[in-house]
Amino acid sequence: MTREEKRQQVICSCIEQQEHIASIAKQEMDSAQQQSNDYGANVDRYDSYRTKMMRSRDMYARQYSNALAGIRSLQDLLKLPPFDTAEHGAVVVTDRQKFLLSIGAGKFMVGNEVYFAISAQTPIYIALKGKRVGETITINGQTQTVMEVM
Repeated sequence: MTREEKRQQVICSCIEQQEHIASIAKQEMDSAQQQSNDYGANVDRYDSYRTKMMRSRDMYARQYSNALAGIRSLQDLLKLPPFDTAEHGAVVVTDRQKFLLSIGAGKFMVGNEVYFAISAQTPIYIALKGKRVGETITINGQTQTVMEVM
């Protein structure tokens, strides 16, 4: 598998995870709305059950919106060529961990390998930015060597 194919596979796996998150958030948002609707007419201005359902719906709507924004961002990365230095959109493999420098989506699997999608605000992203194969970073007293950048 070429560097480009591997990078595409990693990004597509992260997109699949975000699509799953979006799907669950959409289902929960719709469920909260339906429960509120099924509750009946609004009889009291301070109806705590309806308020709770609307807050729940709004929370899931935000999660759904964030997941969709993440998907769009990741899809844009698919259009970029492989990288030689660690920068936004690159897949970076160190001797300890594997990263997708993109959005803060956390841990996801590519086959049986664990990757972490990290955003630009994380200390590890900041430390990795601009690094090339063979260079090292130190985070929390632990040194990591960049083994591969895609």
